[in-house]
Amino acid sequence: MNQPFPRRLLVANRGEIARRIIRTARRLDVETVAIQHQVDAELPYVAEADFAREITGEQPVGAYLDIEQIVAVARDSGADAVHPGYGFLAENAGFARAVEAAGLIWVGPSPDAITAMGDKVEARNRVAAAGVPISGGAGAALSDVDEAVREAWQIGYPVMLKAAGGGGGIGMTIARDADAVRREFERTKAIAARSFGSDRVFLERFVESARHIEVQVLGLADGTVLALGERDCSVQRRNQKLVEEAPALGLAPAVRQRLSEAATNAARAVGYRNAGTVEFLVDARTQEFVFLEMNTRIQVEHPVTELTHGVDLVEQQLSIAATGSVTPGFAPRRHGHAIEFRLCAEDPVRFFPSPGPIEQWEEPSGDGIRVDSGYRAGLAITPHFDSLLAKICVFGETREAALARAREALDGFTAGPLRTNLPFLRELVDRPEFTAGGYDTGIVAAVTSAAPTRR
Repeated sequence: MNQPFPRRLLVANRGEIARRIIRTARRLDVETVAIQHQVDAELPYVAEADFAREITGEQPVGAYLDIEQIVAVARDSGADAVHPGYGFLAENAGFARAVEAAGLIWVGPSPDAITAMGDKVEARNRVAAAGVPISGGAGAALSDVDEAVREAWQIGYPVMLKAAGGGGGIGMTIARDADAVRREFERTKAIAARSFGSDRVFLERFVESARHIEVQVLGLADGTVLALGERDCSVQRRNQKLVEEAPALGLAPAVRQRLSEAATNAARAVGYRNAGTVEFLVDARTQEFVFLEMNTRIQVEHPVTELTHGVDLVEQQLSIAATGSVTPGFAPRRHGHAIEFRLCAEDPVRFFPSPGPIEQWEEPSGDGIRVDSGYRAGLAITPHFDSLLAKICVFGETREAALARAREALDGFTAGPLRTNLPFLRELVDRPEFTAGGYDTGIVAAVTSAAPTRR
């Protein structure tokens, strides 16, 4: 019988997600190895791991992207598995191959699945062949601006130019006519090349009133793919998420079922194994949906699925990596409502990063409140990394109960004197655009334009 979990796990990440993984590993009696650049030496996750190893690099981010160094640390520390978390090398097929080549367990999907879903053009082709709806036609990336104009005419305006290797909202441009396509095509290619090492771009129809809905999946070694409900991630600034909730409000039961089936079909199309998320763009008016992308890792917003299904997704990741299957008796059942708010070190009006010292730090607690954080008082937010400070998660038997807990939790969080987006989050939970549900990806712009002097 296979060992149900790895014996010693290297966490190839930092901050909040490293703490999150370490917490589950400790409960399962799995030893953990933390890696840290010297700028992170005082972060809580380092002390909470069983072992800690310093990684070096002239630039702190570069240290967490150094595949050779991290694999060497994993081997030298006696780890038998590596969990990449999210960001950094989590969706790097080369890292996955290097981990496996070193004889270690990779806690994630196969390198081939990462590669297939990492290239947006290849991903669209693969899922379209499996019957998953996409926007526009399948095929190769655009060869030149004239082809882009022809395809835009076929799709119908407005369209969005997107980087084939993109992510995080980078390399996305809206074009409402042929002149805009011609004007933006080369610029988008340049952004794609600079950001992702590839200038390949493609087109999708732009949905004016869109909802960003995603489905959590778990792929098993025998080819089974389990779907654990959907999350609404439409509260975004600059195409990056701020608030997520589960389940998504206002979806017709048939649409909810089709989303689940499309997600499992997409995962099966690449032989997906371990935890992943399939993202869709849903027309808020018609509820028609198209495939957006697949994230081949644990998501930042995974707690809302955990809260509404009574599961630990990191535990299931470790089990699938070690045995090919979920833990015995795994039987998720959706109930209640959960919302996650991303607390970030950024100003609450323009949402620009705002690093600085943390002198006050107090987290809320109580029934239905969960905080996943990466910091504490006495530390500082550096400009080297993402601005995420903590995830404030709430659960209630109804959405109204979850909103009440959200107000309590947001009011009970203190972080200063650095500027955070907490004032925006507090305002959002009382805005009718949010409390009524059914909002689309334009909600942040609507709220901020109505309160431009928020501090």
